Amino acid sequence: MNPHGPPILSVTQLSNAIKYSLEATFPQIWLQGEVSNFKAQSSGHLYFSLKDAGAQISAVMFRASAATLKALPKDGAQVIVQGEINVYPPSGKYQLLVKELRLVGLGELLLKLEELKAKLHAKGWFNAEHKKPLPRFPRCIGVITSPTGAAIHDILNVLTHRFSGFKLMLNPVRVQGEGAAAEIVAAIEFFNRYKLADVLIVGRGGGSIEDLWAFNEEIVAAAIFASKIPIISAVGHETDICLSDFVADVRAPTPSAAAMMVIAEKEQQLVQLDHWKKRLVHCVRLLIKHDRQKLLGITRHPLFSSPYGLLGYWFQRTDDLRQSFDLSVRQTLIRQRNFLIAQHRQLQLLRPTARIAQFKEKLESLGRAIRKTVVSKVATLEHAIKQMDYKLKMSWRSHQLGRRKMFSAIGLQRQIDQVIQRTIVLRKERLKGMSASLHSIDPKNVLKRGYSILFNEIDDCVITSVITVKPGHKVKLLLADGKILTTANEVLKNEYSQS
Repeated sequence: MNPHGPPILSVTQLSNAIKYSLEATFPQIWLQGEVSNFKAQSSGHLYFSLKDAGAQISAVMFRASAATLKALPKDGAQVIVQGEINVYPPSGKYQLLVKELRLVGLGELLLKLEELKAKLHAKGWFNAEHKKPLPRFPRCIGVITSPTGAAIHDILNVLTHRFSGFKLMLNPVRVQGEGAAAEIVAAIEFFNRYKLADVLIVGRGGGSIEDLWAFNEEIVAAAIFASKIPIISAVGHETDICLSDFVADVRAPTPSAAAMMVIAEKEQQLVQLDHWKKRLVHCVRLLIKHDRQKLLGITRHPLFSSPYGLLGYWFQRTDDLRQSFDLSVRQTLIRQRNFLIAQHRQLQLLRPTARIAQFKEKLESLGRAIRKTVVSKVATLEHAIKQMDYKLKMSWRSHQLGRRKMFSAIGLQRQIDQVIQRTIVLRKERLKGMSASLHSIDPKNVLKRGYSILFNEIDDCVITSVITVKPGHKVKLLLADGKILTTANEVLKNEYSQS
């Protein structure tokens, strides 16, 4: 202490004095401002600043008071707070200790939205088991949006460029303002009542929370939840989240993304079909090429190029067997004949009637046996010859069939080449004719045949009638090799020309 001068205070003493003075002066105040620098700590305490156009003040809301809030404020929200001024001595800063916080204007809308969101979540409307899958191949796409907004143009642009042949049905509605929610509900019920579409896109372009509020109405959420047709919610931009996004079967960040979701499976299937088509064509071409090479290889086989070379052995073998058989038969017949002659001579010598009859019967029996043996051998050889002849014919027919197929393919290729050559010749002749016609009407060629073109010297316009020429007028005469400047002395009209 300085006994002769003013009292000297420590920093702590000054801070405590300011603290007691401010807290006593402002024990409880109500303050309105904009939230900024909002932070929610894991401890449950909230730290933020309140500001207006001229100043700002730090604020803190401890966990006990923050627990009473239905929704946390965000940066930019207008709020009214109740609390007291508090000085924090370690930093020497004063701050507002908030006991109560109320949202104002947009904040009230956000609070209402959070309350409705909690209500629908409690009903289970956001649960995954209520989500209907999108159809893989929609035949008709229903769209509920404004007919003049950007959403329908974005959807049509995506569908037109990515997938042609689609069928789209638009139910035009207002997407903001009074009555917009009711129109959206009526459109959803209309599509469901008459089963007009396989999937619905409900949405609009971006905007403020007030512009998008129709998609936060409970009646719209109820209509989407009750719909039997799968619904894609495509409201605003990627950062815009509405209740319709939570209730719908699928949420798309933009209308363009919704259109992509609708045709994604179909487009993928078409791409896969095109891939398999190309693979099938490639495989067929490989098979044709392989079979062609195989057919050419077969036709080069000696069996088809020279079948008699392979079968000649069997032909010779057959001839040898036939000759051997004929020789054997002749020899057998000769032996039997000689035997008969010898027996006949003996009979002539003996002449007993019984012996003659006995030998006659024996000879007849022997003859029958010989004939039977000969017939059996002949039949066996004929059967073998027929089988060999049949195999030879079948082999020859197979060879001819293969050659016909090859010659048919070659003939077809020749016909195609002939048609192409004839087409080229006809097109060349037609081109020559057209060129000759153009050449004949070329003004330069007409001038070369003795004709000329008359121009007005003043404006270089072509003179097509004597009416436009007066005596004394200067004219220009265009010939094939140059120009002549002359003056019209006299104008003579044809007798049949009209004045």
